[in-house]
Amino acid sequence: MKSYLLGFWNVFDPLYYSFTRLRYVKDQEQNRTVFRVRLTRYKGRRTILKDGTIINKNDLLIKIHLHNVKIMNDLYAEKSDTKRAVYIYHLVKRAMPLLADYVKHHKRYDELKGIIGITTLHKGTKRLGFDNVFIHNPLYRNYKKITFTPINYLASSSNHENPMYLFMSKDELVNRYGTKVK
Repeated sequence: MKSYLLGFWNVFDPLYYSFTRLRYVKDQEQNRTVFRVRLTRYKGRRTILKDGTIINKNDLLIKIHLHNVKIMNDLYAEKSDTKRAVYIYHLVKRAMPLLADYVKHHKRYDELKGIIGITTLHKGTKRLGFDNVFIHNPLYRNYKKITFTPINYLASSSNHENPMYLFMSKDELVNRYGTKVK
């Protein structure tokens, strides 16, 4: 069943990508990283990040999406949830300097407050510098939980947490990862 779902997702993903405003974050050789991004206006509650940055409703952020179908193809044969988690953690960690460079050179850099993502796989994200923030709106939280069901089914056999926002201010991102782009 998982192989059929992954096959369908491989076909559907290019269509999804073409109908969204997502763009790949690329390295200097124009190779795609694990991140796909787009500009977004934040619609949640006011949030204060650990570095003091305040994210208000309608602030401009870069929304990050992992290229999940690529990750799942890479990890299809791996059965260990721990090995899968470690692989994803290091994949994201290696791509963070390129994301920092993307943000630093974005034409709307001065308007940006930071980056945002939503995930059910948030263990280890604090070590990467993210702030994990509970999604207060129950309708939106349940909607995200439903939309994450296929990826969670493919990703592992264990239960997943509720979806959470991941935030990082642009200053934290650039200071932590910005000087590491090669």
